[in-house]
Amino acid sequence: MDNRQAIQQSIREQGERVRKLKSENAPKEQINIEVAKLLDLKAKLGDEPTPKATLKTPKGTRDYTPKQMAIREGVFKVIVDCFKRHGAETIDTPVFELKETLTGKYGEDSKLIYDLQDQGGELLSLRYDLTVPFARYVAMNKIQKIKRYHIAKVYRRDNPAMTRGRYREFYQCDFDIAGQYDPMIPDAECIRILYEILNGLKLGNFVIKVNHRSILDGLFEVCGVPGDKFRTICSSVDKLDKTFWEDVRGEMVDDKGLSPDAADRIGKYVQLNGSTDLVEELLKDENLASSKRAKAGLQEMKLLLKYCKILGVSDRVRFDMSLARGLDYYTGVIYEAILEGAELVKSKDTKEQIGVGSVAGGGRYDDLVGMFAAKGKKVPCVGVSIGIERLFSIMEAVLERNEEEVRTVETEVLVASAQPDMLDERLKICTELWDAGIKAEVAYKVKPKMLDQYQYAEKASIPYLAVIGEQELKDNTVTIRNTTTREEVPIQRAELVSQLKKKLQPDSS
Repeated sequence: MDNRQAIQQSIREQGERVRKLKSENAPKEQINIEVAKLLDLKAKLGDEPTPKATLKTPKGTRDYTPKQMAIREGVFKVIVDCFKRHGAETIDTPVFELKETLTGKYGEDSKLIYDLQDQGGELLSLRYDLTVPFARYVAMNKIQKIKRYHIAKVYRRDNPAMTRGRYREFYQCDFDIAGQYDPMIPDAECIRILYEILNGLKLGNFVIKVNHRSILDGLFEVCGVPGDKFRTICSSVDKLDKTFWEDVRGEMVDDKGLSPDAADRIGKYVQLNGSTDLVEELLKDENLASSKRAKAGLQEMKLLLKYCKILGVSDRVRFDMSLARGLDYYTGVIYEAILEGAELVKSKDTKEQIGVGSVAGGGRYDDLVGMFAAKGKKVPCVGVSIGIERLFSIMEAVLERNEEEVRTVETEVLVASAQPDMLDERLKICTELWDAGIKAEVAYKVKPKMLDQYQYAEKASIPYLAVIGEQELKDNTVTIRNTTTREEVPIQRAELVSQLKKKLQPDSS
Protein backbone atom coordinates (compact mmCIF):
# COMPACT_ATOMS: atom_id res chain seq x y z
CA MET A 1 0.00 0.00 0.00
CA ASP A 2 1.52 3.36 -1.04
CA ASN A 3 1.47 6.49 1.16
CA ARG A 4 -1.63 7.94 -0.47
CA GLN A 5 -3.62 4.77 0.01
CA ALA A 6 -2.47 4.61 3.67
CA ILE A 7 -3.71 8.16 4.27
CA GLN A 8 -7.08 7.34 2.61
CA GLN A 9 -7.43 4.29 4.87
CA SER A 10 -6.63 6.44 7.94
CA ILE A 11 -9.28 8.97 6.83
CA ARG A 12 -11.89 6.21 6.63
CA GLU A 13 -10.94 4.91 10.10
CA GLN A 14 -10.86 8.40 11.64
CA GLY A 15 -14.22 9.24 10.03
CA GLU A 16 -15.72 6.12 11.57
CA ARG A 17 -14.28 7.14 14.96
CA VAL A 18 -15.91 10.61 14.72
CA ARG A 19 -19.28 9.13 13.73
CA LYS A 20 -19.14 6.68 16.66
CA LEU A 21 -18.40 9.48 19.16
CA LYS A 22 -21.32 11.53 17.84
CA SER A 23 -23.68 8.55 18.07
CA GLU A 24 -22.60 7.98 21.69
CA ASN A 25 -23.13 11.68 22.56
CA ALA A 26 -19.48 12.00 23.64
CA PRO A 27 -18.26 15.32 25.12
CA LYS A 28 -18.03 18.08 22.52
CA GLU A 29 -14.36 18.73 23.30
CA GLN A 30 -13.45 15.12 22.56
CA ILE A 31 -15.40 15.18 19.26
CA ASN A 32 -13.68 18.43 18.23
CA ILE A 33 -10.24 16.91 18.84
CA GLU A 34 -11.04 13.89 16.65
CA VAL A 35 -12.60 16.09 13.92
CA ALA A 36 -9.40 18.19 13.87
CA LYS A 37 -7.36 15.00 13.37
CA LEU A 38 -9.67 14.05 10.47
CA LEU A 39 -9.18 17.44 8.81
CA ASP A 40 -5.40 17.17 9.18
CA LEU A 41 -5.44 13.80 7.45
CA LYS A 42 -7.54 15.20 4.55
CA ALA A 43 -5.15 18.14 4.25
CA LYS A 44 -2.23 15.70 3.76
CA LEU A 45 -3.87 14.41 0.56
CA GLY A 46 -3.81 17.89 -0.88
CA ASP A 47 -6.80 17.09 -3.14
CA GLU A 48 -8.76 19.76 -4.88
CA PRO A 49 -12.52 19.59 -4.36
CA THR A 50 -13.91 16.80 -6.51
CA PRO A 51 -15.32 18.41 -9.66
CA LYS A 52 -18.90 17.69 -10.52
CA ALA A 53 -19.44 15.21 -13.34
CA THR A 54 -20.17 16.81 -16.70
CA LEU A 55 -23.82 16.19 -17.38
CA LYS A 56 -24.19 16.07 -21.16
CA THR A 57 -24.95 13.59 -23.87
CA PRO A 58 -22.04 12.50 -26.10
CA LYS A 59 -21.41 14.57 -29.22
CA GLY A 60 -23.84 13.72 -31.99
CA THR A 61 -26.46 12.19 -29.68
CA ARG A 62 -29.47 13.53 -27.80
CA ASP A 63 -32.10 12.76 -25.19
CA TYR A 64 -35.77 12.83 -26.14
CA THR A 65 -38.43 14.45 -23.99
CA PRO A 66 -41.89 12.89 -23.58
CA LYS A 67 -43.22 15.39 -26.14
CA GLN A 68 -40.50 14.47 -28.64
CA MET A 69 -41.10 10.76 -28.05
CA ALA A 70 -44.82 11.24 -28.72
CA ILE A 71 -43.92 12.82 -32.08
CA ARG A 72 -41.54 9.95 -32.84
CA GLU A 73 -44.11 7.30 -32.02
CA GLY A 74 -46.60 9.00 -34.34
CA VAL A 75 -44.03 8.99 -37.16
CA PHE A 76 -43.11 5.36 -36.53
CA LYS A 77 -46.79 4.38 -36.68
CA VAL A 78 -47.23 5.99 -40.11
CA ILE A 79 -44.12 4.22 -41.38
CA VAL A 80 -44.82 0.78 -39.90
CA ASP A 81 -48.47 0.88 -41.05
CA CYS A 82 -47.22 1.56 -44.59
CA PHE A 83 -44.66 -1.25 -44.46
CA LYS A 84 -47.29 -3.71 -43.23
CA ARG A 85 -49.78 -2.50 -45.84
CA HIS A 86 -47.28 -3.65 -48.46
CA GLY A 87 -46.90 -7.11 -46.93
CA ALA A 88 -43.58 -6.81 -45.10
CA GLU A 89 -42.47 -8.85 -42.09
CA THR A 90 -39.89 -7.63 -39.58
CA ILE A 91 -36.53 -8.90 -38.35
CA ASP A 92 -33.78 -7.70 -35.99
CA THR A 93 -29.98 -8.01 -36.11
CA PRO A 94 -27.16 -7.25 -33.63
CA VAL A 95 -26.17 -3.63 -33.10
CA PHE A 96 -22.57 -4.63 -33.88
CA GLU A 97 -21.19 -6.88 -36.60
CA LEU A 98 -17.85 -8.48 -37.37
CA LYS A 99 -15.64 -5.73 -38.78
CA GLU A 100 -15.00 -7.80 -41.92
CA THR A 101 -18.76 -7.89 -42.59
CA LEU A 102 -18.87 -4.09 -42.95
CA THR A 103 -15.44 -3.51 -44.53
CA GLY A 104 -15.40 -2.55 -48.20
CA LYS A 105 -19.16 -1.96 -48.55
CA TYR A 106 -19.44 1.83 -48.16
CA GLY A 107 -16.78 3.36 -50.40
CA GLU A 108 -15.38 6.63 -49.06
CA ASP A 109 -17.87 6.53 -46.17
CA SER A 110 -16.08 3.53 -44.64
CA LYS A 111 -14.04 5.96 -42.56
CA LEU A 112 -17.24 6.80 -40.66
CA ILE A 113 -17.62 3.28 -39.22
CA TYR A 114 -17.20 2.98 -35.44
CA ASP A 115 -14.69 0.23 -34.62
CA LEU A 116 -14.85 -1.45 -31.20
CA GLN A 117 -11.93 -2.71 -29.13
CA ASP A 118 -10.92 -6.35 -29.53
CA GLN A 119 -13.37 -8.46 -27.52
CA GLY A 120 -12.36 -12.08 -27.05
CA GLY A 121 -10.52 -12.32 -30.33
CA GLU A 122 -13.27 -10.79 -32.53
CA LEU A 123 -12.82 -7.46 -34.30
CA LEU A 124 -16.20 -5.73 -34.19
CA SER A 125 -17.81 -2.55 -35.53
CA LEU A 126 -21.09 -0.80 -34.81
CA ARG A 127 -23.47 -1.16 -37.74
CA TYR A 128 -23.32 1.74 -40.19
CA ASP A 129 -26.69 0.99 -41.76
CA LEU A 130 -29.29 -1.79 -41.83
CA THR A 131 -28.70 -2.88 -45.42
CA VAL A 132 -25.38 -4.72 -45.06
CA PRO A 133 -26.56 -6.61 -41.92
CA PHE A 134 -29.70 -7.57 -43.88
CA ALA A 135 -27.60 -8.93 -46.74
CA ARG A 136 -25.51 -10.92 -44.24
CA TYR A 137 -28.74 -12.24 -42.65
CA VAL A 138 -30.14 -13.33 -46.04
CA ALA A 139 -26.90 -15.10 -47.01
CA MET A 140 -26.37 -16.75 -43.63
CA ASN A 141 -29.93 -18.12 -43.54
CA LYS A 142 -29.92 -19.12 -47.24
CA ILE A 143 -33.05 -17.04 -47.93
CA GLN A 144 -34.17 -16.76 -51.55
CA LYS A 145 -37.15 -14.43 -51.13
CA ILE A 146 -38.21 -12.08 -48.34
CA LYS A 147 -39.97 -8.74 -48.00
CA ARG A 148 -38.85 -7.29 -44.68
CA TYR A 149 -38.78 -4.08 -42.69
CA HIS A 150 -36.37 -3.20 -39.91
CA ILE A 151 -36.39 -0.17 -37.59
CA ALA A 152 -33.28 0.23 -35.44
CA LYS A 153 -30.41 2.53 -34.49
CA VAL A 154 -27.25 2.85 -36.58
CA TYR A 155 -23.97 4.64 -35.84
CA ARG A 156 -21.71 6.90 -37.90
CA ARG A 157 -18.56 8.71 -36.83
CA ASP A 158 -19.74 11.74 -38.76
CA ASN A 159 -19.36 15.44 -38.07
CA PRO A 160 -22.78 16.02 -36.48
CA ALA A 161 -25.09 18.90 -37.40
CA MET A 162 -27.92 18.60 -34.89
CA THR A 163 -30.20 21.27 -36.38
CA ARG A 164 -29.99 19.54 -39.76
CA GLY A 165 -30.90 16.16 -38.34
CA ARG A 166 -27.39 14.70 -38.73
CA TYR A 167 -26.39 12.61 -35.72
CA ARG A 168 -23.84 9.96 -34.80
CA GLU A 169 -26.56 7.71 -33.36
CA PHE A 170 -29.87 7.65 -35.17
CA TYR A 171 -32.76 5.45 -36.27
CA GLN A 172 -33.21 4.09 -39.75
CA CYS A 173 -36.45 2.62 -41.05
CA ASP A 174 -35.73 0.18 -43.87
CA PHE A 175 -37.95 -1.72 -46.28
CA ASP A 176 -36.32 -4.24 -48.63
CA ILE A 177 -37.46 -6.82 -51.17
CA ALA A 178 -35.05 -9.71 -51.79
CA GLY A 179 -35.59 -12.23 -54.58
CA GLN A 180 -35.61 -12.76 -58.33
CA TYR A 181 -38.47 -10.80 -59.92
CA ASP A 182 -39.25 -9.13 -63.23
CA PRO A 183 -37.45 -5.81 -63.83
CA MET A 184 -38.51 -2.62 -62.06
CA ILE A 185 -41.70 -3.94 -60.40
CA PRO A 186 -40.28 -4.15 -56.84
CA ASP A 187 -38.27 -0.96 -57.49
CA ALA A 188 -41.42 0.97 -58.37
CA GLU A 189 -43.19 -0.35 -55.26
CA CYS A 190 -40.34 0.96 -53.06
CA ILE A 191 -40.83 4.41 -54.60
CA ARG A 192 -44.58 4.11 -53.99
CA ILE A 193 -43.87 3.27 -50.32
CA LEU A 194 -41.67 6.34 -49.99
CA TYR A 195 -44.43 8.42 -51.59
CA GLU A 196 -47.09 7.07 -49.17
CA ILE A 197 -44.96 7.73 -46.08
CA LEU A 198 -44.05 11.33 -46.97
CA ASN A 199 -47.67 12.02 -47.95
CA GLY A 200 -48.88 10.50 -44.67
CA LEU A 201 -46.54 12.64 -42.56
CA LYS A 202 -47.92 15.82 -44.20
CA LEU A 203 -44.58 17.64 -44.30
CA GLY A 204 -45.32 19.60 -47.45
CA ASN A 205 -44.05 19.23 -51.00
CA PHE A 206 -41.36 16.71 -51.79
CA VAL A 207 -39.62 15.28 -54.80
CA ILE A 208 -38.22 11.76 -55.29
CA LYS A 209 -35.11 11.90 -57.47
CA VAL A 210 -34.30 8.74 -59.44
CA ASN A 211 -31.28 7.63 -61.43
CA HIS A 212 -29.54 4.39 -62.41
CA ARG A 213 -26.01 3.22 -61.66
CA SER A 214 -25.69 1.74 -65.16
CA ILE A 215 -26.51 5.14 -66.65
CA LEU A 216 -23.79 6.74 -64.51
CA ASP A 217 -21.24 4.03 -65.26
CA GLY A 218 -21.99 4.28 -68.98
CA LEU A 219 -21.73 8.06 -68.77
CA PHE A 220 -18.33 7.87 -67.05
CA GLU A 221 -17.20 5.34 -69.65
CA VAL A 222 -18.06 7.53 -72.66
CA CYS A 223 -16.68 10.64 -70.95
CA GLY A 224 -13.26 9.03 -70.53
CA VAL A 225 -13.19 8.21 -66.81
CA PRO A 226 -10.78 5.32 -66.06
CA GLY A 227 -12.59 2.24 -64.74
CA ASP A 228 -10.75 2.33 -61.42
CA LYS A 229 -12.06 5.88 -60.80
CA PHE A 230 -15.78 5.18 -61.42
CA ARG A 231 -16.71 4.93 -57.74
CA THR A 232 -14.62 7.84 -56.51
CA ILE A 233 -15.96 10.12 -59.29
CA CYS A 234 -19.45 8.85 -58.42
CA SER A 235 -18.90 10.09 -54.85
CA SER A 236 -17.99 13.52 -56.19
CA VAL A 237 -21.10 13.71 -58.38
CA ASP A 238 -23.17 12.76 -55.32
CA LYS A 239 -22.23 16.11 -53.74
CA LEU A 240 -24.02 18.15 -56.42
CA ASP A 241 -27.12 18.48 -54.22
CA LYS A 242 -24.98 20.22 -51.57
CA THR A 243 -22.58 22.37 -53.60
CA PHE A 244 -21.96 23.95 -57.01
CA TRP A 245 -20.73 22.17 -60.13
CA GLU A 246 -17.52 24.24 -60.09
CA ASP A 247 -16.64 22.83 -56.66
CA VAL A 248 -17.41 19.26 -57.73
CA ARG A 249 -15.38 19.70 -60.91
CA GLY A 250 -12.47 21.04 -58.87
CA GLU A 251 -12.57 17.97 -56.60
CA MET A 252 -12.62 15.64 -59.61
CA VAL A 253 -9.68 17.34 -61.33
CA ASP A 254 -7.51 18.61 -58.47
CA ASP A 255 -8.10 15.96 -55.80
CA LYS A 256 -8.89 12.84 -57.81
CA GLY A 257 -6.75 13.34 -60.90
CA LEU A 258 -9.48 13.31 -63.56
CA SER A 259 -8.66 15.14 -66.79
CA PRO A 260 -10.38 18.53 -67.20
CA ASP A 261 -11.88 17.43 -70.56
CA ALA A 262 -13.49 14.34 -68.96
CA ALA A 263 -14.87 16.45 -66.11
CA ASP A 264 -16.36 18.96 -68.56
CA ARG A 265 -18.02 16.18 -70.56
CA ILE A 266 -19.53 14.78 -67.35
CA GLY A 267 -20.79 18.26 -66.44
CA LYS A 268 -22.94 18.48 -69.58
CA TYR A 269 -24.94 15.46 -68.45
CA VAL A 270 -25.09 15.49 -64.65
CA GLN A 271 -26.87 18.85 -64.56
CA LEU A 272 -29.83 17.46 -66.53
CA ASN A 273 -33.14 16.45 -64.96
CA GLY A 274 -36.64 15.71 -66.20
CA SER A 275 -38.91 12.76 -66.85
CA THR A 276 -39.64 10.28 -69.64
CA ASP A 277 -38.90 12.98 -72.26
CA LEU A 278 -35.33 13.28 -70.96
CA VAL A 279 -34.91 9.50 -71.08
CA GLU A 280 -36.07 9.47 -74.72
CA GLU A 281 -33.68 12.32 -75.52
CA LEU A 282 -30.72 10.52 -73.92
CA LEU A 283 -31.55 7.28 -75.74
CA LYS A 284 -30.97 9.22 -78.96
CA ASP A 285 -27.68 10.71 -77.70
CA GLU A 286 -24.86 9.36 -79.88
CA ASN A 287 -22.29 9.32 -77.09
CA LEU A 288 -24.47 7.43 -74.60
CA ALA A 289 -25.78 5.12 -77.32
CA SER A 290 -22.23 3.81 -77.73
CA SER A 291 -22.34 2.41 -74.17
CA LYS A 292 -24.30 -0.81 -73.61
CA ARG A 293 -24.48 -0.07 -69.89
CA ALA A 294 -25.92 3.40 -70.39
CA LYS A 295 -28.45 2.16 -72.93
CA ALA A 296 -29.59 -0.72 -70.66
CA GLY A 297 -29.91 1.67 -67.72
CA LEU A 298 -31.99 4.13 -69.74
CA GLN A 299 -34.32 1.35 -70.90
CA GLU A 300 -34.87 0.30 -67.28
CA MET A 301 -35.41 3.92 -66.25
CA LYS A 302 -38.07 4.26 -68.96
CA LEU A 303 -39.82 1.17 -67.59
CA LEU A 304 -39.55 2.43 -63.99
CA LEU A 305 -41.13 5.78 -64.90
CA LYS A 306 -43.95 3.93 -66.68
CA TYR A 307 -44.71 1.91 -63.52
CA CYS A 308 -44.46 5.07 -61.38
CA LYS A 309 -47.16 6.64 -63.52
CA ILE A 310 -49.41 3.58 -63.10
CA LEU A 311 -48.84 3.65 -59.32
CA GLY A 312 -49.88 7.31 -59.18
CA VAL A 313 -46.57 8.79 -58.05
CA SER A 314 -45.14 10.27 -61.24
CA ASP A 315 -46.02 13.83 -60.17
CA ARG A 316 -43.41 13.50 -57.38
CA VAL A 317 -40.73 11.57 -59.30
CA ARG A 318 -37.92 13.30 -61.20
CA PHE A 319 -35.20 11.65 -63.26
CA ASP A 320 -32.06 13.47 -62.08
CA MET A 321 -28.67 12.75 -63.65
CA SER A 322 -26.82 14.29 -60.69
CA LEU A 323 -28.12 11.67 -58.23
CA ALA A 324 -25.29 9.23 -57.55
CA ARG A 325 -25.54 7.93 -53.94
CA GLY A 326 -21.97 7.23 -52.90
CA LEU A 327 -22.38 3.73 -51.41
CA ASP A 328 -20.46 1.10 -53.34
CA TYR A 329 -23.06 -1.65 -53.16
CA TYR A 330 -25.70 -0.08 -55.44
CA THR A 331 -25.97 -1.76 -58.85
CA GLY A 332 -29.16 -0.45 -60.51
CA VAL A 333 -31.91 2.06 -59.83
CA ILE A 334 -31.16 4.60 -57.06
CA TYR A 335 -33.50 7.17 -55.55
CA GLU A 336 -33.60 9.89 -52.93
CA ALA A 337 -36.42 11.97 -51.42
CA ILE A 338 -35.98 15.70 -50.83
CA LEU A 339 -38.36 17.94 -48.88
CA GLU A 340 -38.92 21.14 -50.85
CA GLY A 341 -38.76 24.33 -48.79
CA ALA A 342 -37.47 22.54 -45.69
CA GLU A 343 -34.69 25.10 -45.40
CA LEU A 344 -37.31 27.78 -44.68
CA VAL A 345 -38.45 26.20 -41.41
CA LYS A 346 -36.88 27.97 -38.41
CA SER A 347 -36.37 26.59 -34.93
CA LYS A 348 -38.36 28.55 -32.35
CA ASP A 349 -35.65 28.25 -29.71
CA THR A 350 -32.40 28.78 -31.61
CA LYS A 351 -33.82 30.77 -34.56
CA GLU A 352 -31.59 28.62 -36.80
CA GLN A 353 -32.91 27.47 -40.13
CA ILE A 354 -33.75 23.78 -40.23
CA GLY A 355 -32.63 22.36 -43.57
CA VAL A 356 -32.33 18.61 -43.68
CA GLY A 357 -31.70 17.84 -47.34
CA SER A 358 -32.36 14.21 -48.19
CA VAL A 359 -34.86 12.49 -45.87
CA ALA A 360 -34.84 9.04 -47.50
CA GLY A 361 -33.05 7.06 -50.13
CA GLY A 362 -32.36 3.64 -51.49
CA GLY A 363 -31.90 1.58 -54.58
CA ARG A 364 -31.03 -1.80 -56.05
CA TYR A 365 -28.08 -3.84 -54.77
CA ASP A 366 -28.01 -7.17 -56.59
CA ASP A 367 -24.45 -8.21 -55.65
CA LEU A 368 -24.33 -7.52 -51.90
CA VAL A 369 -25.79 -10.83 -50.68
CA GLY A 370 -23.38 -12.69 -52.98
CA MET A 371 -20.44 -11.14 -51.11
CA PHE A 372 -21.49 -13.20 -48.06
CA ALA A 373 -23.09 -16.27 -49.65
CA ALA A 374 -21.35 -19.57 -50.32
CA LYS A 375 -19.97 -19.71 -53.88
CA GLY A 376 -21.06 -16.07 -54.30
CA LYS A 377 -24.68 -16.99 -55.01
CA LYS A 378 -26.60 -13.80 -55.71
CA VAL A 379 -29.97 -12.78 -54.33
CA PRO A 380 -31.14 -9.56 -56.04
CA CYS A 381 -32.38 -6.90 -53.60
CA VAL A 382 -33.94 -3.46 -53.69
CA GLY A 383 -34.94 -1.28 -50.78
CA VAL A 384 -35.61 2.11 -49.27
CA SER A 385 -34.35 3.67 -46.05
CA ILE A 386 -36.13 6.51 -44.21
CA GLY A 387 -33.86 9.01 -42.41
CA ILE A 388 -36.15 9.33 -39.45
CA GLU A 389 -34.12 11.84 -37.40
CA ARG A 390 -34.21 14.33 -40.23
CA LEU A 391 -37.98 14.04 -40.42
CA PHE A 392 -38.17 14.61 -36.64
CA SER A 393 -36.12 17.78 -36.94
CA ILE A 394 -38.60 19.20 -39.43
CA MET A 395 -41.71 18.03 -37.54
CA GLU A 396 -40.48 19.43 -34.22
CA ALA A 397 -39.68 22.79 -35.81
CA VAL A 398 -43.11 22.96 -37.49
CA LEU A 399 -44.95 22.04 -34.27
CA GLU A 400 -42.97 24.62 -32.28
CA ARG A 401 -43.60 27.30 -34.88
CA ASN A 402 -47.33 26.57 -34.91
CA GLU A 403 -47.39 26.15 -31.10
CA GLU A 404 -49.32 22.91 -31.46
CA GLU A 405 -49.99 20.81 -28.37
CA VAL A 406 -48.78 17.22 -28.36
CA ARG A 407 -50.26 14.64 -25.99
CA THR A 408 -47.57 12.71 -24.17
CA VAL A 409 -49.92 10.25 -22.41
CA GLU A 410 -52.83 8.22 -23.77
CA THR A 411 -54.87 8.12 -20.56
CA GLU A 412 -58.61 8.10 -21.30
CA VAL A 413 -60.09 8.28 -17.81
CA LEU A 414 -58.91 9.76 -14.50
CA VAL A 415 -60.65 8.11 -11.53
CA ALA A 416 -61.16 10.93 -9.03
CA SER A 417 -62.74 11.84 -5.70
CA ALA A 418 -62.79 14.91 -3.47
CA GLN A 419 -63.70 13.06 -0.28
CA PRO A 420 -61.48 11.12 2.18
CA ASP A 421 -61.68 7.37 2.61
CA MET A 422 -62.35 6.87 -1.13
CA LEU A 423 -58.95 5.47 -2.14
CA ASP A 424 -60.19 1.86 -1.99
CA GLU A 425 -63.14 2.69 -4.24
CA ARG A 426 -60.97 4.62 -6.67
CA LEU A 427 -58.57 1.70 -6.92
CA LYS A 428 -61.45 -0.75 -7.46
CA ILE A 429 -62.84 1.36 -10.32
CA CYS A 430 -59.39 1.82 -11.84
CA THR A 431 -58.79 -1.94 -11.73
CA GLU A 432 -62.13 -2.57 -13.42
CA LEU A 433 -61.25 -0.11 -16.20
CA TRP A 434 -57.79 -1.66 -16.71
CA ASP A 435 -59.35 -5.12 -16.92
CA ALA A 436 -61.68 -3.78 -19.62
CA GLY A 437 -58.74 -2.38 -21.63
CA ILE A 438 -59.50 1.26 -20.83
CA LYS A 439 -56.47 3.48 -20.20
CA ALA A 440 -56.98 4.90 -16.71
CA GLU A 441 -55.09 6.67 -13.94
CA VAL A 442 -55.67 7.45 -10.27
CA ALA A 443 -54.06 10.08 -8.02
CA TYR A 444 -51.39 8.62 -5.73
CA LYS A 445 -52.80 10.30 -2.61
CA VAL A 446 -55.23 9.13 0.06
CA LYS A 447 -56.91 12.56 0.20
CA PRO A 448 -56.33 14.28 -3.14
CA LYS A 449 -57.74 17.75 -3.80
CA MET A 450 -60.47 17.79 -6.43
CA LEU A 451 -59.08 20.94 -8.06
CA ASP A 452 -55.68 19.28 -8.49
CA GLN A 453 -57.33 16.31 -10.19
CA TYR A 454 -59.34 18.56 -12.54
CA GLN A 455 -56.23 20.54 -13.46
CA TYR A 456 -54.17 17.40 -14.08
CA ALA A 457 -56.86 16.01 -16.39
CA GLU A 458 -56.97 19.27 -18.37
CA LYS A 459 -53.18 19.58 -18.61
CA ALA A 460 -52.80 15.97 -19.78
CA SER A 461 -55.83 16.25 -22.12
CA ILE A 462 -57.51 13.28 -20.41
CA PRO A 463 -61.01 13.31 -21.94
CA TYR A 464 -63.03 11.97 -18.99
CA LEU A 465 -63.04 11.78 -15.20
CA ALA A 466 -64.87 9.03 -13.32
CA VAL A 467 -65.81 10.68 -10.02
CA ILE A 468 -66.81 8.64 -6.97
CA GLY A 469 -68.06 10.06 -3.65
CA GLU A 470 -70.33 9.21 -0.71
CA GLN A 471 -73.49 10.12 -2.65
CA GLU A 472 -72.40 8.00 -5.64
CA LEU A 473 -71.76 5.08 -3.28
CA LYS A 474 -75.26 5.41 -1.79
CA ASP A 475 -76.86 5.64 -5.27
CA ASN A 476 -74.60 2.95 -6.75
CA THR A 477 -73.51 5.39 -9.48
CA VAL A 478 -70.37 7.04 -10.86
CA THR A 479 -70.32 10.61 -12.20
CA ILE A 480 -68.68 10.96 -15.61
CA ARG A 481 -67.20 14.41 -16.22
CA ASN A 482 -66.26 15.58 -19.73
CA THR A 483 -62.96 17.46 -19.32
CA THR A 484 -63.55 19.71 -22.32
CA THR A 485 -67.21 20.69 -21.80
CA ARG A 486 -67.19 20.09 -17.99
CA GLU A 487 -70.55 18.39 -18.39
CA GLU A 488 -71.26 15.85 -15.63
CA VAL A 489 -73.54 12.83 -16.05
CA PRO A 490 -74.29 10.19 -13.38
CA ILE A 491 -74.44 6.62 -14.68
CA GLN A 492 -75.16 3.31 -13.02
CA ARG A 493 -72.11 1.62 -11.56
CA ALA A 494 -72.77 -1.59 -13.51
CA GLU A 495 -72.83 0.38 -16.78
CA LEU A 496 -69.57 2.27 -16.18
CA VAL A 497 -67.39 0.27 -18.57
CA SER A 498 -69.94 0.04 -21.40
CA GLN A 499 -70.82 3.75 -21.19
CA LEU A 500 -67.17 4.84 -21.14
CA LYS A 501 -66.33 2.63 -24.12
CA LYS A 502 -69.23 4.17 -26.00
CA LYS A 503 -68.05 7.70 -25.20
CA LEU A 504 -64.48 6.85 -26.17
CA GLN A 505 -65.44 5.69 -29.65
CA PRO A 506 -63.81 7.95 -32.30
CA ASP A 507 -67.19 9.00 -33.73
CA SER A 508 -68.67 9.65 -30.28
CA SER A 509 -69.67 13.24 -29.64
